Amino acid sequence: MSTILITGATSGLGRHLAFELVRSGHVVLAHGRDPGRTERLVEELRTEGDAEAFVADLASLAEVRELGARVADARPDLDVLINNAGIGAGAPGTGREVSTDGHELRLAVNYLAPVALIRALLPVLRANAPTRIVNVGSVGQDPVDFDDIEFRRGYDGFAAYRRAKFALAAHTFTLAEELAGTGVAVNVLHPATFMDTAMVREGEFTPWSTVADGAPGVLALATQDVGTGGYFDGTSPARAHEETYDRDVQKRLAAVTDQLLAL
Repeated sequence: MSTILITGATSGLGRHLAFELVRSGHVVLAHGRDPGRTERLVEELRTEGDAEAFVADLASLAEVRELGARVADARPDLDVLINNAGIGAGAPGTGREVSTDGHELRLAVNYLAPVALIRALLPVLRANAPTRIVNVGSVGQDPVDFDDIEFRRGYDGFAAYRRAKFALAAHTFTLAEELAGTGVAVNVLHPATFMDTAMVREGEFTPWSTVADGAPGVLALATQDVGTGGYFDGTSPARAHEETYDRDVQKRLAAVTDQLLAL
């Protein structure tokens, strides 16, 4: 059985995954932003199996890195990282928001945070290989604008969300290549469309599917050997936005990501 860190585990898909995994005998490290909600979740999970709480605000890169350090220290047996936490487009009319570090909020939480967390946990994941990284992406992907990476011009929340998910997919493919031969598999998926989550309801979208519909794809990538560097729609291999596979786009994204994380 594996030791699995799930970000954004206190609600929606993350909560569903936490219960599915703990019931299957895995050790679940449940991350949440709110201490009370995270502790309550872990108390519930412990009635089913082994779980531990980790609290951090993913809108702060310092807290993301501290989370990685705490997990690596407390659970050197970590096998799987599920980057599930994210924020949606926001309520209709929501303007551009920024993270603790001053980055556009959707870029910060949906892209920079998972990248920073992966980097913090890679030494442990490499040491424990074979291990897995699962990035929860979206079928909604728009190429990033390298001339306006922080989306200061003509801001739109839904477009910001899609740009961040494009970046996450492209980064996944770059990382998979870098980690080839290490035993660390990294994949990205679109779990299901408009699941019944707080994120979808806040955006005033009508849910099309349930979190249970989104779970099988994530669970498969977290617990089965499906190779590395893939994009999945649910449990089915699929193609991300074509530009996410473009070498020049990947190189430019890598360079700008390093700059953003160093700020």
